[in-house]
Amino acid sequence: MQLKLNLLLALLITTAIGAQNPKNMKTTNDSITKGQIIKKGKLVYSEITINASPEKVWQEFTNFEKYPSWNPFIKSLKGSPIVGGSIEVLLTPPGKKGMIFKPKVLAFDSARQLRWIGKLFIKGIFDGEHTFLIRDNKDGTTTFIQFERFKGLLIPLIKKMLDENTLKGFNQMNEALKVRCEN
Repeated sequence: MQLKLNLLLALLITTAIGAQNPKNMKTTNDSITKGQIIKKGKLVYSEITINASPEKVWQEFTNFEKYPSWNPFIKSLKGSPIVGGSIEVLLTPPGKKGMIFKPKVLAFDSARQLRWIGKLFIKGIFDGEHTFLIRDNKDGTTTFIQFERFKGLLIPLIKKMLDENTLKGFNQMNEALKVRCEN
C-alpha cells in the first residue's frame, strides 16, 4: 500500500513539474487569452453577447453586494478589488459544494476587466487565474467573456469536473448577467 502511495505521489509531482516547465508552455496569438497557456493545464472559456452597453454590464457585474440575489456561480464576492490586494470569493459550481478562497487581484480596469489568481492550499497543487473581460461590440451590444487557466498537480484528476461543472457554472453566470442587464 505504501509503495502505491509513493508511486502516485511521484507521478503527481512529475506531472506538476512537467506542467510548470517553460518548455511545456506555448504563447498564444489569440488576443483574448494572450499569455502563457500550460499544455498540461486546462483552460475553461465562456462568452455571451448582452444587449446592453459595456458600462451597464460593468455596473451590474461589479455590484458584488447583489451577487447572492442573482449569481448562481459566484454566490459571494467580498472586499475591494484593488490590484495586489485579496478578495474573498464563494464559488458554487453546479452539482458541487461551495468553496471559499481568497485570490489575489491582478487587474481591475473599469468597464474592461477583472482578473485574479487563486490557489488551493499552496501554489502548484491547484492554481487558477480567472479573467472577466467586457468587450464593446460597437453596435449597442457587449460581449462578456470569462475564462480561467488552471494548472497544478490535481488537474489530471479533475479535468472532467472542470469541463462539466465549472464550464456550466460560467455559462449559468453569463446567462444570469445577461438577463439582469437586459431587463
